[in-house]
Amino acid sequence: MVRHFRGWLGEAHAIDFRIGHHDFATAMTKADGSTPEPDEMWALLGGFFPGQMHRQTLVPHAAEALATIGEGADVVVLTNLLDACRLARTEQLAGHGIEVRVETNQGGKGAPVAALVAQHADDRGDPVTVFVDDLAMHHDSVARHAPGVWRLHMISEPELAANVPPAPAAHARLDDWQAARDWIATRFADGRQAPDPTLHPEHDGAPA
Repeated sequence: MVRHFRGWLGEAHAIDFRIGHHDFATAMTKADGSTPEPDEMWALLGGFFPGQMHRQTLVPHAAEALATIGEGADVVVLTNLLDACRLARTEQLAGHGIEVRVETNQGGKGAPVAALVAQHADDRGDPVTVFVDDLAMHHDSVARHAPGVWRLHMISEPELAANVPPAPAAHARLDDWQAARDWIATRFADGRQAPDPTLHPEHDGAPA
């Protein structure tokens, strides 16, 4: 998403976006040297989603990896796009051959992940679950709300990945979907839930 968002910001709004900065609040610079106010920043994101989502291309190996994972597991995309974008994201992924359940969420992802685990537990006992996300805050949230979930930190945008350290609350950091597929498959084959997380003290008790 980030690379395509950067291109659109430059073309449509003359805004420079430092892709390696990993902080939307300060990564954007307007032509006059100022940074957008928070409301303006969110409006820009709203302008990209869903109207410019057609610009996005697939991450290398993602479709193949998800297809393999989906042979033995339920794949759910949990996105922090607004609820109004749920159908557009579902159709976008389907257009790339990825037909999966899409759920929208605002804020930390721990509570909705816990709800998904509970939903599947009704049918399968204690399911092995793997959570994949690029933001450390969401790994923290999942560690608190659903500690038995395995957490894989992945940033598949190379320019961004090079500038972001591994998430402390994740069990592993892999930025390639082929390696991620194998790591996830191993978690499922072992059949065990994740051990209780050991968070850094500064994360303990932080809100989701």
